[in-house]
Amino acid sequence: MKQTDLRAPALAAAVRPATPQQRAARAARNGGEPTLDFADRVPYDAYVHASTLHRLQQPLSDDPGEMSFLVVSQIMELYFGLARHELREAQRCLRADRVWDALAPLRRAALHLEGLNAAWKGLRWMTPADFNRFRNLLGEGSGFQSAMYRHLEFTLGLRDPALIRPFRRQAEVHADLRATLATPSLWDEVIALLARRGFEVPAEVLGRDVAEEHRPHPAVEAAWVAVYDDEGPGVDGPAGARGPGNELRLLGEALAEVAEQFGDWRWNHVKAVQRTMGAKVGSGGSAGLAWLQRSMSRVVFPELWSARTAM
Repeated sequence: MKQTDLRAPALAAAVRPATPQQRAARAARNGGEPTLDFADRVPYDAYVHASTLHRLQQPLSDDPGEMSFLVVSQIMELYFGLARHELREAQRCLRADRVWDALAPLRRAALHLEGLNAAWKGLRWMTPADFNRFRNLLGEGSGFQSAMYRHLEFTLGLRDPALIRPFRRQAEVHADLRATLATPSLWDEVIALLARRGFEVPAEVLGRDVAEEHRPHPAVEAAWVAVYDDEGPGVDGPAGARGPGNELRLLGEALAEVAEQFGDWRWNHVKAVQRTMGAKVGSGGSAGLAWLQRSMSRVVFPELWSARTAM
């Protein structure tokens, strides 16, 4: 959503800006009690759209447990979008060589991913018997088909153009996914930044087709080894790669936290599938658990981790 969309006329009418002085005067008039009367829609609902959110749950069965499954799934969708929003902001900062500014959205993204991981706890009660009471009603519906999850994966650098095929009959969704694939990932932006800071990154790495998944390269690993090496002379090394003000090392740690939290989510997904359906075939036509386990071998920010062996 564009920032300007937040001030749509209906919203602006219900959510009016207030200064600290106006809030203090209102509290004085109310005798310290909250305001109970409004001329229009309650401002909180106008801003958060809570009444709309609570109408979005449409279970397919009468089983009371299905609501947990549905709401947790929707919560995860919101977290996917929120984490992607932060990562795209970090990308914009890195593209403009504003490394310090990129740290805040990366840290927020890691916290959002931590919240995403916590959402799995709402499904820990679910056994295969519990899931089977409504699973058949889902037909071929599967989390594999989440477009926003694909955006998040693509933004992190896990890219497979074939995975947008399920959306080819949803023109707008498909076009958005194609646009994300055509844009450098967060890791691509980081590698380009390293090159601009003086590290030797080969042209074939910088000029590759960004729609394809990045393949780990020794030169990128060597750059991260140098970033984390504080023992060399500060003025002779690549810019920002030495000393207590080592912003690239702080960037590496912020990226590592994002990768760890995302990896935890993927592992929690595997465990949730084991708990609720074992090794059954997935609803979306995949091998289910086996497919998820294979996907775990794809590493986010690979050279950031392999460099630790050489440090």
